[in-house]
This record gives sequence, structure tokens and C-alpha cells, in this order.
Amino acid sequence: MSRATRLAKILRIVGRYRLDEFVDVEQLSALPRFALGLAPWRLHPVPNLPRGVRLRRAIEELGPVFIKFGQMLSTRRDLLPEDIADELAKLQDNVPPFPQEQSVAIIEKALGKPVSELFARFENTPMASASVAQVHCATLHSGEQVVVKVVRPDIEPIIRQDIALLFTLAKLTAKYHPEGHRLRPVEVVSDYKMVILDELDMGREAANASQLRRNFENNKLLYVPEIYWDYTCRNVLTMERISGIPVTDLETLRARGTDLKLLAERGVEIFFTQVFRHSFFHADMHPGNIFVDATDPADPTYIGVDCAIIGSLSDADQYYLGRNLLGIFRRDYREVAQLHVECGWVPPQTRVQDFESAMRAVCEPIFERPISQISFGQLLVYLFQTASRFDMEVQPSLVLLQKTLLNIEGMGRQLYPDLNLWDTAQPFLEEWVQQRYSPQSVLKRLQRHAPSWLEQLPQLPEAVLDSLQHSRGIERHPSERPQILNEKKRQKERHSRRRRHLLAGIVCLAAAASTFPNAGQYLANAPLISWLLAGLGISLFWPRGD
Repeated sequence: MSRATRLAKILRIVGRYRLDEFVDVEQLSALPRFALGLAPWRLHPVPNLPRGVRLRRAIEELGPVFIKFGQMLSTRRDLLPEDIADELAKLQDNVPPFPQEQSVAIIEKALGKPVSELFARFENTPMASASVAQVHCATLHSGEQVVVKVVRPDIEPIIRQDIALLFTLAKLTAKYHPEGHRLRPVEVVSDYKMVILDELDMGREAANASQLRRNFENNKLLYVPEIYWDYTCRNVLTMERISGIPVTDLETLRARGTDLKLLAERGVEIFFTQVFRHSFFHADMHPGNIFVDATDPADPTYIGVDCAIIGSLSDADQYYLGRNLLGIFRRDYREVAQLHVECGWVPPQTRVQDFESAMRAVCEPIFERPISQISFGQLLVYLFQTASRFDMEVQPSLVLLQKTLLNIEGMGRQLYPDLNLWDTAQPFLEEWVQQRYSPQSVLKRLQRHAPSWLEQLPQLPEAVLDSLQHSRGIERHPSERPQILNEKKRQKERHSRRRRHLLAGIVCLAAAASTFPNAGQYLANAPLISWLLAGLGISLFWPRGD
């Protein structure tokens, strides 16, 4: 299908469902307002359906790429009205399978052997089919039961074509929509492009699954199936076949006597463990990707599949997010506002007291409800919505995190309606903050960074000299009083050199200490008075300016 033909189909669907009604024509500039006024679909009556339903049905007709885009867009509740977000969340990714002959041909070409040599048994009829890939059951010659995931043939050109059209639409929206700046449609499409192209790479998904499996090794919280690398490449993934109960099958879980309260709480614990301990979290934990091993009903375990979408936070974002969440738990709106400014999530000129007042106005009515009825995920959505009014630039990692938390909390409350996320999350976060700044944790960070610092030490004198020469150059001015100003500069330079030398000495000592056996254990067990005396000693020798 050519680009022009595809565009014509899109326009027909837009007209059929009168999606032009989503645009406030009166707020557009003259040219787009004139163009929309002449559009032929305006001759058709608006279907007698809610706007969210019309949008969802249009997306379903547009096909898999737009369906996945709608699914992702449904998580951006900071950008969408609630009725539209709720309707987009209902999008289902049910796609007819492609012919089994094609599936076999793709596997044989990718792995370089006939299917009969690769597998002792291969089921031609797929067990599941989605927009990007379909899955077949198989048995290895060594006896292991596996599933083989095969990327759809020629799907990438179609995806890139549709993404190009989405970019065109996004640019028009950014240019002509009155709230184009706040909605940031181009950035949204860019995020989606990365997500869906990553889903096409089975090697990337396999690597994500392998890392996640290693993170939860010997842990009862989450089980991730094993990857068989000899049978995996860019468009084919082979992994262990799991046997579990879908997390939405409450009837079966109850019949097995599964501890649903414990299961719900473990879902919350999985989320916070992934985000704050591993900084590597499964960002697509919707019910279709989650199963339960209820072999021991009193001690159930989650099983996670489909690791194509993974989120990760930087150390700084991780720290500020943890502090923000604790601030919300404690209803300390001033701290939340200050943290948003400190970490750069809102512009530095933002008035902290104004942001604090906005946060209080949003959160206080929510906190008046019983704690078990408060949706923490929804509260995070309200936080981002409030911050967006202060020109908050939402990072993709935070959007993925918000989406994951909404999924986890929704799933947990479905399992156990009285789930109190706060009781589970707050002690976890408080312990994490304490551990982050424990002597042992500080020492580990010193040990991790010491090689880099030592590598840069020989360059330090030259860098200091360059900096001083630069300072001398920019501070020269004909109107200066030479004797007085030069003396002040020399004093500043002396203090600056002393500080840098002392800092370099501290780094060297820390690096040297890290090489001693059991240094970490020794320092971690050092009494508090030792750390206080060390800090006092440094402060006494630290050069002070006049």
C-alpha cells in the first residue's frame, strides 16, 4: 500500500467517525480553520456515540500500529481528558495470525536449519497472535518445552510508514492546536517510535528478559522464563514455556485457595523493588503479561513475560522520585515543590510557594478519603497534571513508571479490593532512603567511582591552571583598581587551589582505602563518632575564603 493510499484510508475513517469534532476550530489560526471548514466529511452527521468511543473505533479500524499507539496514549493521563483515556485503555490487540508456512520460513531462514532439526516437535497452529509477532509451542530435542515468538513478515516497513504519518499529524497539532506546546505531540510520537521499534527486535527483548530473570534469581516475588539463546535472533525468540494461571482468572485462583492479599502486596513490592533497587523495571505489566504460580497457594509467585518494554531511571531521577513519593506520603507539599525545582522537572524560575499551593489544592481532597480508597497511581497522574501547568517536561522514563504503577495498582486492587498500597510502599521507601546514605552505601559509591577519579587526577593541575587563566582573562577590565582587585583574585585562587588539592587528597585516600581487604565491612561497622570526627577533621582543614 502506497503512502497516498494509506493516507486516503485514514481520511475516510476520520470522516466516518467525525474526528474533526475533537478540534476546537475557533481557536485555530485562519488557514487551518478555513481548510477544516471545507473538508468534505463535515457534510456527514456526527455518529450518535460518545467521543471516546468514536476515537477508539476509528483507531481499531486503522490497524495494529495505531492500536498500539492508542494503548500507549491511554497511559498519558496527564495529557488526555479522562473519558478519552478510559476508552483508549479498552483497545485490544487481537490480530489474525499469518500463514504457518511464512512462520516456518522465517524461523528456518533466521536460525539456518530446518524446523525439524531445530525442534523435536513444532506446532504449526499459533497459540497467540498479536500485531508485532505470533507465538508457537515447540519441544527441543533435549526435551524442554518452549515457545517460539516470530516477528510478522514485512511488518517494519508498514510500521515506519504509519509512524511517518503520525509525525506529520503531530507536527500539525503542535503548530496549530492552541495547546500544542503543552501536549508535546512530536515528543509523544518519538517515544512511541522507540517503543514499537524495540518490540520488533527479539534480541533486545531476550536480553531484557535475561536481565530481569537475573535480578529476581532465587526470589519468590517474580519468575521470568529462561531464554534459549541458541534459538534466538533479531526476529525469532525462544523461551521456556511456563504454566501459570492468568492473573485475571480470579475464579481459578480462589478455587486453589490462593492468598490474594499476599499476592496483591507482592505486586506492589515487585514494582518498588524494580524501580528503586534494580532501576530496571518491566514497563508493560498489564494483566495479559502476568501469570501466577499457585503451586503453593499460601506462597504464590508472579510470572512475567513479554519484556520488550523496559524502563530505567538515572540515579538522580531515582533519588528525587523516591523523595517526592515520601513527601506525598507525608503530605509535605513544600518538600515536593522544592524537589521538583531542584531536579529540574519544572523551570528554575518556578515559585515554590505557588507550586506548593497547587499541590495542596489537588491532594488534600483525596487524602480526606479512607486510605484504602486512595489510588496512588491516580495521585501520581494528578501530580504530573499539576506540574504540567508549571511547564513540567515529563521524561519518557517517568511516563513508563506512571503507566506501570497504574497497571500494578489496578491489578492489585482487582485481586484484593482493600489493598493498602501506602502500608506497603512507605516503609519500603523510608528504608531505601536510609540505606542510600548509610556509610556502607557511600563507601560502595566511592569504590565504584574511584577508578574514574584516579584516571582524571593527572589532568587536574592542567585543568585548574586553564580555569585560572580563563578567570584572569574574563575579569580584566580597564576600570579595575589593579592592586586591590589583583590581591583579592590571588586570595581566591589560593583558596581554590587548596580546596582542590584537599579534595584530590581525600579521593586518593578513599581509593587507597578501597584496596584494603574487608575495607567495606570495617567502615560500615565504624561507630558514628568516627564518622563525625572524620567530618570535623576535614572541615577544620578545609580552606576558607576571606
